Amino acid sequence: MQKIYTTERISVFDMLKIGVGPSSSHTLGPWRAAERFLKELNEQGILQEVRTLKVYLYGSLAKTGVGHGTDIAVLLGLCGEDPEIMDTSTINDKIAAIKEHKTLSLAGIHSIQFAPNEDVVFLKNESLPYHANALRLSALLKNDTLKESIYYSVGGGFVVKEGQTEPPATHKATLPYPCDNPHDLREHCETHNLSISELVWQNEQAWRTPEEIKSGLLRIWQTMKNCAYRGAHTSGTLPGGLNVARRAAKLNESLLRKREYKTANGWLSAIKKYKYSFDDTLKWISCFAFAVNEENAAFGRVVTAPTNGAAGVIPAVLLYYICLSRHKVTDDDIVKFLCVAGEIGTFFKKGATISAAMGGCQAEIGVSSAMAAAALTECMGGTPQQALMAAEIAMEHHLGLTCDPIGGLVQVPCIERNSMGAIKAINASKIALVGDPSLAKVSLHDVIKTMWATAKDMHHNYKETSEGGLAVHIPVSVVEC
Repeated sequence: MQKIYTTERISVFDMLKIGVGPSSSHTLGPWRAAERFLKELNEQGILQEVRTLKVYLYGSLAKTGVGHGTDIAVLLGLCGEDPEIMDTSTINDKIAAIKEHKTLSLAGIHSIQFAPNEDVVFLKNESLPYHANALRLSALLKNDTLKESIYYSVGGGFVVKEGQTEPPATHKATLPYPCDNPHDLREHCETHNLSISELVWQNEQAWRTPEEIKSGLLRIWQTMKNCAYRGAHTSGTLPGGLNVARRAAKLNESLLRKREYKTANGWLSAIKKYKYSFDDTLKWISCFAFAVNEENAAFGRVVTAPTNGAAGVIPAVLLYYICLSRHKVTDDDIVKFLCVAGEIGTFFKKGATISAAMGGCQAEIGVSSAMAAAALTECMGGTPQQALMAAEIAMEHHLGLTCDPIGGLVQVPCIERNSMGAIKAINASKIALVGDPSLAKVSLHDVIKTMWATAKDMHHNYKETSEGGLAVHIPVSVVEC
């Protein structure tokens, strides 16, 4: 399982994607795989010739698929629903209707008999060689021909089809400042006197116009903001059976003296008005992270940043910057933040992994913390070297972090880990801003290589299988959060 830096060209829009919780690898990826399978059938002109269809889930997708909603995601993908735009409040009703009527409308145009309890098969004791997250879709046509495809959900919503190694189309662009690793980024910035966000802005224009880049990134920010607002104003218990109580709303209420705000913008404006103690600032960071990941756990709309399980870290740090840093933050500053965060994430995707099923939670919370630390550092006036230093510090102190979700749900310890990742990112930024990168003993390049080596050494029980750690030492019946 050797991994080296590649010459992939990855856009920030690949690293920051709008989707539905609770997991990018177990929900968004399988959802996209199902969509891709139907597209292939349709392009071959045989979609409406399908008589029956079965879905086989392997490895980590089988072991924790129920808790992560993998079966639900595949069904929604087969129905032609788009995770970016579908009304998430209708998910439960749609799935209930499929189960009740045992009928599935492929891409919304061709109905077949489909019994989810029989036609989605969890092969918990079988794995496929390329990646721990594998699924096989098998369609039997009316002429008894079998059409099958195997897909791997490799983290962050990325999907690879078996036998095809070509990268997504966006990777094929020729960039003015190609960066295969952090060393390349640093050298380009130093040689051309660029900030990281300026370099990314130039590279992104290989795929999109400046107007499209800015509007796209602000749409991502709007999704993050709305998600945090919903989470901070929704009480109750999360689905899944652990009876985990939502905490963000209670935190929000206590910090804002029980005042209510009817819009996300009004809510943020209110937060900015107060002068908070250090204790309250920590509480706000946790509130922001909890809010996003409670929405994620409840099949809400989130931004995969770079994964759903770590979706709360970057929004929490960005909200800290906007509301609590005492800086006057503009839309352009938010765009810069997201450009830097996305670029740092690409190095982990190229040189290691962003999949907890391959690398444990260091590959999710650790990566998101590094992304957020670098972004905050540039926005607070740091140099490219200091931003890279901040990313290294944040990741270094997540090395070896396991993924051991209780009950296979992205709830315990996942929600709290987002708070920890956000706080570490902010602290890493503060250390880097007063530090001298030329004196650093460890580079971001070094820590990414170390993370990948650690991932290879980590026992599979700690890679999103729920077969080790807290997942086996905490009885589900007594879990409290």
